[in-house]
Amino acid sequence: MPSRRRPSKHAREHVPLDVTRIQGGTTREESYAGTRWMVRSVSGATATRDYLCPGCQQDIPPGVPHVVVWPAEGVGGLGDRRHWHTGCWQRRDARPPGNSYR
Repeated sequence: MPSRRRPSKHAREHVPLDVTRIQGGTTREESYAGTRWMVRSVSGATATRDYLCPGCQQDIPPGVPHVVVWPAEGVGGLGDRRHWHTGCWQRRDARPPGNSYR
């Protein structure tokens, strides 16, 4: 009968550290309202507090996956970041101008 023990972790092949995964995902650039924005996905496990989505004006409770968006141009600080529901960000162009992103 074969052994059911797993091989030692020291015998396994080395897997390099994925820094992007640790930092919370990849950052991509998208456009909205004639401006370029940096967008990063936030997993539910790392979402630890409430945020207000500027797209629908509803809360994003802790544990809900969403996106963080900030201007690509200039020196965007913490005050320039906005947390959006993923669906609200995907439908941002269907929204009337002036009714989102405060």
